[in-house]
Amino acid sequence: MKRKHVTQITRRSFILKSAIAASGILLASKAVNGFPAILKGLGKPNSKFNGVQIGTITYSFRSLPVSAEQVLQYCIDTNISAIELMGNTAEAFAGAPHTTIEPRQFPPPGTPRPQLTPEQEAEQKAKTKEIADWRASISLDKFETLRKMYKDAGVSIYAYKPNALGDKNTDAEIEYAMKAAKALGASHVTVELPKDAAQSKRLGEFGERHKIGIGYHGHLQQTITSWDDAIAQSKYNGLNCDIGHYVAAGFDPIPLLQAKHDRIYSMHIKDRKSKDNGGANMPWGEGDTPLEKVLLLMRKEKYKFPATVEMEYEVPAGSDAVKEVAKCVEFCRKVLEKNA
Repeated sequence: MKRKHVTQITRRSFILKSAIAASGILLASKAVNGFPAILKGLGKPNSKFNGVQIGTITYSFRSLPVSAEQVLQYCIDTNISAIELMGNTAEAFAGAPHTTIEPRQFPPPGTPRPQLTPEQEAEQKAKTKEIADWRASISLDKFETLRKMYKDAGVSIYAYKPNALGDKNTDAEIEYAMKAAKALGASHVTVELPKDAAQSKRLGEFGERHKIGIGYHGHLQQTITSWDDAIAQSKYNGLNCDIGHYVAAGFDPIPLLQAKHDRIYSMHIKDRKSKDNGGANMPWGEGDTPLEKVLLLMRKEKYKFPATVEMEYEVPAGSDAVKEVAKCVEFCRKVLEKNA
């Protein structure tokens, strides 16, 4: 099975490269109406296994450039047919100022952020205002073009994660986020779970107005009751839980999913060591997250929310993020097709 899957990925890559050679263009270049011509007519990916939709998030490819066209190619190469798209990829496609699609650079763990000079603070404030103004005035045409480009290639955008939903963002920016999500075809936006209940109430009201769900993401602060206040505030407030972080916080995710499944918009899935074992991110199958139990529960109970592969462990030497995400997808396929 592994050899078959690798062959399928190789075949997709061969078709893609052949199309590039035949057309004489690169994937990142634009063709008529803003669509990459080389994507037309290619075989479409399918990561829905026995009714369970496996997706990924742009963050999984953070060590690589993440233009909209490149991310789409990564999805095709990893057999991903659904994605949680992060704001920088979509906004760069739409022409946002100060938006980077270059690989993300992270300081060593435990390293404090450098203190900004007054000049740097002023520059950051000016950039923040400029992008806020852009969001308040941008046409949604480019987001609709992006949706169509992905759909034509067989990839749906089920969630949008823009950096526009915080308590310091303007109402106009939140309005933009809801409209952009709808233009992309997403059922919900995702954002970190606010510490202040006033912010989840605020976002829930925007969700009700636009009929867009708000999936609140959790890290090590997650408990089974973490989302209760937000859920009570609005029927559009729900979960974007992370079962890897949940295990690293010391909990079993199965009771969480059973109790909250009807309010989960999407779920991040990764393998981490338990709290008692240090909580490290691990290659799948080497940590303490009950990945197989979770996936089989989703299959058995016919849960409709997608499981979002978030490849967060260190990429091994000689590999890359695309190869590692493909391994995660294959892990899910094997579990979900076992004894079906």
